[in-house]
Amino acid sequence: MLRAVALSSCLLALAAFASPEADAGAIAPPLQLEVRATPTTVKLGEPFAVELVVTHAPTQRYELKTPGDLGDFDYRGQERKRVDGPTSSTTTLTVHLAAFALGKQRTPELTLELTDPAGATELAAAGTAVEIVTGLPPDAKDKGEALYDVRPPEEIPVRTWRVLYALAALLGVLALVQALRRYRARARLTQALAPPPEPMDVRALKSLDALAALNLPGQGQFKPFYFRLSEIVRGYLGERYAFEALESTTPELLDAVRTRETPGLAVEALTEFAQGSDFVRYARTEPSVDDCKRHLDLAYRIVRETTVATRALAAARAAAPTREGTTDAR
Repeated sequence: MLRAVALSSCLLALAAFASPEADAGAIAPPLQLEVRATPTTVKLGEPFAVELVVTHAPTQRYELKTPGDLGDFDYRGQERKRVDGPTSSTTTLTVHLAAFALGKQRTPELTLELTDPAGATELAAAGTAVEIVTGLPPDAKDKGEALYDVRPPEEIPVRTWRVLYALAALLGVLALVQALRRYRARARLTQALAPPPEPMDVRALKSLDALAALNLPGQGQFKPFYFRLSEIVRGYLGERYAFEALESTTPELLDAVRTRETPGLAVEALTEFAQGSDFVRYARTEPSVDDCKRHLDLAYRIVRETTVATRALAAARAAAPTREGTTDAR
C-alpha cells in the first residue's frame, strides 16, 4: 500500500514540473516522494500527522507551503527535518491535521516548494487515506449518547421584538458595567503586584540565551533561527534608540542608527548582521552552522557594547555639572 502511495505521489510530483514557472529540463524531480498518515485511524477532532518523505539531490531544498482552506480538515502546524547522505538527501515534512467528518477520508493535497541551483518551482503532493471514527463508546447509542448532526434553525413566533431589544440592551449595559469594574480591579491589582520591568539589555540577553538553547541551526531550521535573531536585535535597538526598528527595512534601519547618537554601536558590524540575516530570510540562502554561531555572537556583542557605552556616557554627563559647579565655586 505504501509503495502504491509513494509511486502515485512521485508521478504527481513529476507532473508539476510542466509548470511554466520552472524549466522542467533543468530542475531534476525528486528521487522519491512518499506520503503517509500516522496513525491511519483517527478519532473525530483528534490531531494526527501526515508525513511527506522526499528523497532528493543534496543541492535541492524542499519546504512545505502553508496550506489554505482544507475543507473538513484543520491545519495545526508543521515540522521539517533533513538528513544528508553521501549521494542523496532526505527531507521529512510533518503536517499536523485534525478531521471533522466521519468515515474514510483522503487528506488534502499539499504543495511543496522546491529550490534548486537551476531555479525554483512548486509541486503537488497527493493526499493519503485515513479513516475518521467517532470518539463515543460502542454502547453510546443505547445510553442515549449518540452523535447527532447540527439541527437546522427553527422559527419561533414572537409577537413583538421590542421586549427582546430592550432586554438585550439592558443585559449589554449590565455586562459592560461588570466588565469595567473587573478591568479596574484587575488593573489596580496588577499595578500593585507587578515587579519593575527588567532593563532592556537584560531582556535582550535572556532572549538570545533562550534562542541559543533551542539549537535551531543544528536541526536545519535556519530561517526560523534568523527571523527570531533579527527580531531580538531589532527590538533591542528600537527600544534603545527610540525608533520603530521591527517594521523597518534594512536600509531604513541603517539610516536610522546613522542619524542618531549610538555610543558603542559598530555600524559595520550591524550592517554585516542585517545583510546576512536578510540573505537567509528572503533570498533563501542556506548558511552553515558556523555562520549562525558567528551572527549569534555578533548579536551578543551589539547588546553588550552599546549597553556599556551608553551607561558610561550617561555617567559622564551626570558628573559634568558637578565638576563645573566645583570650578565656579573656586
